[in-house]
Amino acid sequence: MNILMMTNTYLPHVGGVARSVAAFTKELRRKGHRVIVVSPEFDKAPKDEKDIIRVPAIQHFNGSDFSAMIPIPGLLESHLQDFQPDIVHSHHPFLMGSTAIRVAAKHETPLVYTQHTMFEEYTHYVPVDLPKMKPFVVSLCTGYANMADHVIAPSHSVARILKERHVKTPIETIPTGIFIDEFEQGDGHAVRDSLNIPREAFVVGHVGRLAPEKNLDFLSEAVAIFLQDEPEAHFLIVGYGPSEKNMLDLFTQRGLQNQVHFLGKKDGQDLVDAYHAMDVFAFSSKSETQGLVLTEAMAVGAPAVALDASGVRDVVQDQMNGYLLHDEQVDAFAEAIKKICRLPQSTRQHFITEAKRTADNYSMKNFASKIVSVYQKLLKSHVTDSDKDESVWHKSIEQIKAEWELFSNLTSAVGEALTESTS
Repeated sequence: MNILMMTNTYLPHVGGVARSVAAFTKELRRKGHRVIVVSPEFDKAPKDEKDIIRVPAIQHFNGSDFSAMIPIPGLLESHLQDFQPDIVHSHHPFLMGSTAIRVAAKHETPLVYTQHTMFEEYTHYVPVDLPKMKPFVVSLCTGYANMADHVIAPSHSVARILKERHVKTPIETIPTGIFIDEFEQGDGHAVRDSLNIPREAFVVGHVGRLAPEKNLDFLSEAVAIFLQDEPEAHFLIVGYGPSEKNMLDLFTQRGLQNQVHFLGKKDGQDLVDAYHAMDVFAFSSKSETQGLVLTEAMAVGAPAVALDASGVRDVVQDQMNGYLLHDEQVDAFAEAIKKICRLPQSTRQHFITEAKRTADNYSMKNFASKIVSVYQKLLKSHVTDSDKDESVWHKSIEQIKAEWELFSNLTSAVGEALTESTS
């Protein structure tokens, strides 16, 4: 199959969507499919990328680490002249998502949409009145999902939310898988040695974008309480983003700077080694659809302490592979970390074993096969080439319909936001 992946974020951006698209692309190519990824330009992106189309974009949109594409009519089609997509797979409902609707209409191919993100939790990146933005974004995403031929939810909890929001398009739950074998071998001792962390010390770890929507003020406060109670323990943070300074300031103010280590961006074996240096994985985000880093941490045997939220509850099983906290209380979160720290080795081994068992259920090979199955079913149910009306008139009508659907979805979302703000 020829598969066109269209996303607003892609490597080397650090984030779940970029890594998900990259992981599925890698496995689909390994299975023999041709996959082209369309993504905005991004700082430090490789210059010799194969089957990656970069479109012009505004870097660091509104102070974030995201790129916002600049629409240039006809640019993409000039790159797709020799590539006739069988499937268009959109990973966002706006910007590149709108382009995906147009490309699918032009080529008369099925459109698959993955709801990677609860976008209403990201409205702080847009300088508009927040109470109006949240219902607008929810309505826009719901409308977009209903324009697709099939929707992928990364977790069962997200699938339930989409159905509650009246998404009528068929939904299938397919999490982003991980390459289990890549996480089996790692040198956590080398990471500890490089940071002067004793090999016997208890290390709390966190991996991800350091941004406000990840609830990092809460996480920092909870870990600080734990570190004050356990002066021999350490906190290892992998990632970067706008919240890094606030986190560093908090730990410095508490006199904990010697117990806290910011590694910045890591990938490949360096990331795996960092995971292997962790004894427990701390995760406080409430805006996840899956929490890919949770399964990666569990693949190396690190149990998790996390807040109960969509996506997270699908992975973390309370008192089995970690602790899942239903109440957002800093003291309780710190206490849960302390519990794992002070567990007898035999009991902690139970958590480690269960964590690895959970990760085994998230094999990328299995989930990529499920994605292929969705594609194949759509192609079988789609109009065959011999039955298509190839006239210029028919193609024009299809593109007009796509533009009308995009316009209708936008106006409907605006109406929902205005109604919500006045009620």
